[in-house]
Amino acid sequence: MADRVLVIGSGGREHALAWKLAQSPRVKQVFVAPGNAGTADNGKISNSAVLVSNHTIVIQFCKDHNIGLVLVGQEALLAAGIVDDLRAAGVRCFGPSAKAAQLESNTGFAKAFLDRHGIPTARWKAFTNPQEACSTDFPARVVRARGPAARKEVTIAASKEEACRAVQEIMQDRTFGDMVVIEELLQGEELSCLCFTDGVTVASMPPAQAHKRLLDGDQGPNTGGMGAYCPVPQVQQPVQF
Repeated sequence: MADRVLVIGSGGREHALAWKLAQSPRVKQVFVAPGNAGTADNGKISNSAVLVSNHTIVIQFCKDHNIGLVLVGQEALLAAGIVDDLRAAGVRCFGPSAKAAQLESNTGFAKAFLDRHGIPTARWKAFTNPQEACSTDFPARVVRARGPAARKEVTIAASKEEACRAVQEIMQDRTFGDMVVIEELLQGEELSCLCFTDGVTVASMPPAQAHKRLLDGDQGPNTGGMGAYCPVPQVQQPVQF
């Protein structure tokens, strides 16, 4: 572990990472950029105003402050290749390359990857034409935008008309890319099973369950996440990978 660590992001995920890193006796200082109120001047943890969207500035910050390790939590930056640029500059960094980050940032890429490798997933189709997207015949539909913010731009449509409205909204402003993915809706409990890997070894984390809907009772629009808990009572036995 490095003496000085930089965590990039501003959400609860980065707060949790910084909090845990600061507990290590091997870590003397944790910078969080841009950070949030919970990471501002909190013991070993402090926020940094470094412009994280400019990879050259981040690299220089790491060199100026003798940063030994960078952890990137912000999805859009992973998709933009910040890990590739940091590694190319000789800065140790934990996070996927831009190519690997497509599994999270590009819904169409991820679904095609699952199909190609025989991994079960809901039926789906990708569209660049809103009229064609509105004609899909799945009995229940999940409308997803493609792009780094796609997890937030998800509509679980109760009818074909609602799905079509979501398609039009996504494809008119193009904020989330130029493609929409329509999936068959699968009913049931949703769990997250996360793993750490260096490309050879896989270390699994215990399953967790996130709450994505904005309101109580699983109501309201989807968000990037309203919170999560672990362990989950739905899983009685350890999950093996």
